[in-house]
Amino acid sequence: QVQLVESGGGLVQPGGSLRLSCAASRITFSWYDMGWYRQVPGNQRELVAGITSKDSTTYADSVKGRFTISRDNAKNSLYLQMNSLKPEDTAVYYCNAARRTPQRLFDYWGQGTQVTVSS
Repeated sequence: QVQLVESGGGLVQPGGSLRLSCAASRITFSWYDMGWYRQVPGNQRELVAGITSKDSTTYADSVKGRFTISRDNAKNSLYLQMNSLKPEDTAVYYCNAARRTPQRLFDYWGQGTQVTVSS
């Protein structure tokens, strides 16, 4: 079945950087809109950054200018470069792949990777 596997999370001090990766398998990666979401316990999952199959990007206001989303279709991979990290960026980060056809919505999630920003 489809797999999205995130990596790169961890503990970092405020002001530091992390790069998240998401490796996709068993999908035609280039056809999919991809996104990074995050969730804090007790809160809804929120979109952090998205990149369409045509490389159009979008960012949450809270991360604009600090985070950069990118994709490498040849490697079936999605990335999130996170700079100037803040304690409020602490969350579980999830990779999402989505594609809509006239017949159905294809929507897949990874298992998540923890990012903790703390001194």
